[in-house]
Amino acid sequence: MAARTMLAALACAAALTGCGSVQAQAPYGNGVSASFRDRAPADEVVYFVLPDRFANGDTANDRGGYPDERLVSGYDPTAKGFYHGGDLKGLTGKLDYLQDMGVTAIWFAPIFQNKPVQGPKGDESAGYHGYWVTDFTRPDPHFGSREEFAAFVGAAHARGMKVYMDIITNHTADVIKYAEGDANGYRYRSRGDFPYSRKGGVDGMPINSDFAGDEDSSETNFAKLVDPSYAYTPVVPASEVHAKKPEWLNDPVYYHNRGNSTFTGEDSRFGDFSGLDDLFTENPRVRAGMTNIYAAWIDEFDIDGFRIDTARHVDPGFWQAFVPAMLEKAKAKGNPNFAIFGEVYKDVPDNGYIAQYTRRDKLPAVLDFAFQASMREVLGRGKGTAVLAQLYDGDVLYEGGEAAARNLPTFLGNHDMGRFATMIREDRPGISQNELLERVELGHAMLLTLRGAPVIYYGDEQGFAGDGGDQLAREDMFPSRVPEYNDNDLVGTDATTAQANFDEGHPLYRLISQLAHLRAGHPALRTGRQQVRHYEQEAGLFAVSRFDPATGREYVLAFNTAATARTANVVVGYDARAFETLAGACPATVAAPGSAAFALPAFGWAVCRVSETAR
Repeated sequence: MAARTMLAALACAAALTGCGSVQAQAPYGNGVSASFRDRAPADEVVYFVLPDRFANGDTANDRGGYPDERLVSGYDPTAKGFYHGGDLKGLTGKLDYLQDMGVTAIWFAPIFQNKPVQGPKGDESAGYHGYWVTDFTRPDPHFGSREEFAAFVGAAHARGMKVYMDIITNHTADVIKYAEGDANGYRYRSRGDFPYSRKGGVDGMPINSDFAGDEDSSETNFAKLVDPSYAYTPVVPASEVHAKKPEWLNDPVYYHNRGNSTFTGEDSRFGDFSGLDDLFTENPRVRAGMTNIYAAWIDEFDIDGFRIDTARHVDPGFWQAFVPAMLEKAKAKGNPNFAIFGEVYKDVPDNGYIAQYTRRDKLPAVLDFAFQASMREVLGRGKGTAVLAQLYDGDVLYEGGEAAARNLPTFLGNHDMGRFATMIREDRPGISQNELLERVELGHAMLLTLRGAPVIYYGDEQGFAGDGGDQLAREDMFPSRVPEYNDNDLVGTDATTAQANFDEGHPLYRLISQLAHLRAGHPALRTGRQQVRHYEQEAGLFAVSRFDPATGREYVLAFNTAATARTANVVVGYDARAFETLAGACPATVAAPGSAAFALPAFGWAVCRVSETAR
C-alpha cells in the first residue's frame, strides 16, 4: 500500500492543471472499514472494461476452441467487429495497473458464452462484446474457463477490489427466425393488431384460449399461453434447437416474437432488440429462470454487483421481483452492499426520465446518463454551468432522493455512445490537442469529486479518442492491428493504439490516480452530502460544498469550464474561516463570513477543506 500512496504523491508532483498540492491518501485509510464488503456503492471508483480489448493472457483461447475460420470462430484481430484475443487471464494479470490507478471495483462487459458470429451475409460480426448470449451458465471460451473466472474474482477480492458483472435479462442471441420471412424487415406487430388470442391478427384463428394477456403474470394465466405464433410464427433452425442454456431458453413460448423494436412506444418493451430474441419477461417462468441463473453466479463466485443491460426494455414487474431476490441472495453470502444499477440510455440531461426506473421499477440505481449529458453540454457545447445546478436539483426525483443519487454510477463516455474525448472533438471542430486534454482532464476532475460513483471507461486513462461510438470506441489496449484504431490521434501522448497502452506516466492516468487516492482519503468526496454553491448562465465557475458524513466538516469544490481565467465570490458555510488546499488553488481565508473568493485558471479546479471555523 505504501508504494501506491507514493505513486499518488509522485503523480501529484507531475500533475497538470488543477492538481496543486494534492495530499496523497492510501485508499480507504480514513474512516472506512478494512472489509471491502462494507463499502457502499458510492465509495467505489469503477473501471469499465471489455475483456476482449484489454489484455491477452492466453493466446490459446483466441478462437474459443472453434476452427480457424473468422466466420466460425469470430476471431479476426484486424477487424473492429470481431474477437481480438483479450481474456480473463489477461485482465487478472493487469490488476496492479488498475489498483495503482485507484480503481476499487471492476465492471466488465458480459463474459457469458455468446453466439460467435451473427448478422446478414456480408455484414457479419462477432460476439466479442458479450451481448449475444447463448449459454448463461458459463464464460465464453474466448475469455476463459469457470476456473479462470474464479481466479480473477479471487485475485480482485484479495486486493479489496469488487467485481461487477454485466448481465442481460432482456434478450438472448438471435436464434429464432420467423416463418413469414423478412420481406418487411420483421416489422413490429403490436398487441392491438396481433392479440395473443388470435393467430396472425384480429381476424385469425383463435389460439391461447382464456389467456388474459401479459398484464397478469400469474402462473395460472401463463399456463394458458401455449402457442407463440400470435404475431409471427417462430421457427428455430434444426442446428440450433438446443443452442441455449439453460434448456428452457430454447422454447419460443418464452419470447415475445413480435418483430423488431423501433425503441419507441410499446415496441420498446415487446420488440426484438436489433433482431435479438426478446424474452417474455412478464412470464413467471422467465422471471424465475433468470433469477436462478444470476443467483447461481452470486452463489458460486461471490461477485459484488450487477450492471443490468437494456433495463428500460424490460417490464417493471420483472425488476420488482428480480432485484429483491438478488439482494437477498447477496446478503446471505455476507454482502450487504451488493450494487445493482440499470442501463437506461438517454443522451440528454434529463434525470427525470431515468429516475422513473428507480421509483416504478424499483431499481436501486441507474447509470447517470443525465450527468454524462450535462458534462458534454458544459465542456463540449459551451453551455452555462447552470446546467449542472439543474442536474443536481433533480436528485430529489430518485427513489430515496439525494442520498440515493450519491450511489448513481457517473461516467463521461462508454462503449455505445463513444468516448468523452471523441465527443468534445466532435462538438468543437479544430480544437487543439492541448485544449482537448485540458477539457478532458477537467471532466475527470469533476467525475471523481462530485457526487456519484465514478466510472472510468477503459482506455480513457490512456487518452483514447476514437472516431465515433459502438465499434469505433472499443479499441485494444494491447497492440492493435485494426487500421481504424491505429490512425487515431490519442490525447496527451504521441503513442498510437498500434502499441500497448498501459503507461502509468500518461497525464490522464496520473490525474485519475491522484484524484482517486484523494477521494479515497476523504469520505466527504465519496458519500458526503452535496450542496450547490455557485453556478453561472454561461461557461465559467461551478462550485459545490460536500460534507463529511461523520463530522460534518465542509469541503468546497470549484471548477472553471471557461477557456479563460475566472474569479467569483462563492457561498460557503457561515462558520468557515480558513481553508486547507487539497487540489488546485484555494483561498487561504474567507472574504467575509459566508463568502470565499475563488480565482481559477482556464479549465482549472480546486478542492478545499475548511480548516478553521468560528466555533
